[in-house]
Amino acid sequence: MRQRSFQQIDVFSQRPGDGNPLAVVMQAEDLSDAEMQRFASWTNLSETTFLLPPTEAGRQGGADYRVRIFTPGGELPFAGHPTLGTCHAWLQAGHLPRDPDTIVQESGMGLVRIRRQGDTLAFAAPTLQRSVPNPALLALVTGALGLRPQQILAAQLLDNGPRWLGLLLPSADTVQGLQPDHARLKDLGQDVGVVHVAPSASDTRTPGVVVRAFAAPMGNPEDPVTGSLNASLAQWLIAEGLAPRQYLVAQGECLGRAGRVHIRQDDDGQVWVGGQAVTCIQGTALL
Repeated sequence: MRQRSFQQIDVFSQRPGDGNPLAVVMQAEDLSDAEMQRFASWTNLSETTFLLPPTEAGRQGGADYRVRIFTPGGELPFAGHPTLGTCHAWLQAGHLPRDPDTIVQESGMGLVRIRRQGDTLAFAAPTLQRSVPNPALLALVTGALGLRPQQILAAQLLDNGPRWLGLLLPSADTVQGLQPDHARLKDLGQDVGVVHVAPSASDTRTPGVVVRAFAAPMGNPEDPVTGSLNASLAQWLIAEGLAPRQYLVAQGECLGRAGRVHIRQDDDGQVWVGGQAVTCIQGTALL
């Protein structure tokens, strides 16, 4: 064991306690998979990340660093708030990207581009695979959420590394009023994201989209603010004309948070998922 630089970041927030916390361990290249998993289980946060030098293939592709992302129960190939939080920690540690305009992160999903705009970081949403959900699964999830079938305006299975069942609901009150049966959702083995898009969503000065994320199968009944889910929801909703090309998401209110996620689709069709981050704890960890 040795002392390693450590940060705890609040992501999708500019005020500590309003976003989604992330633990980041620097200088992790000599840690084994088991040691990473043990520390991630100990932090008991939804995700803990470990910073490493890029692989040779990653370096050739332009990667500035490599990240491994662990939940208390296992490793993820990609996740949104760990992507932005790890990049924030890497920059806070004094590192400089090879390209001043774009940081390139190597993850289990491959290379992810991250851009800086003032105090906001935004990642390029990875390729999304989506499909119509099985009607039997949809009915079971609808029941576990306490919804009636007619309250589901649209539904898609969304896969950008994490796999979500995305459900479009008719009002913000419907989204905020859900009291899911998390034990049933865990038994079904399906993470679920619910969303409402207001008619005024294109006005990005205030949140026009409300999102909640239920991830009981991953051991997290409700995630405060979720980058991967918002990425996949945006790609689906914008493509189907169900949301504008730019909007602001509110997530976390039911947990006492005030997460904000900025969504923008550029002229090339790339969706960018952004937010602010703040360092809450900085020091060393013994592992």
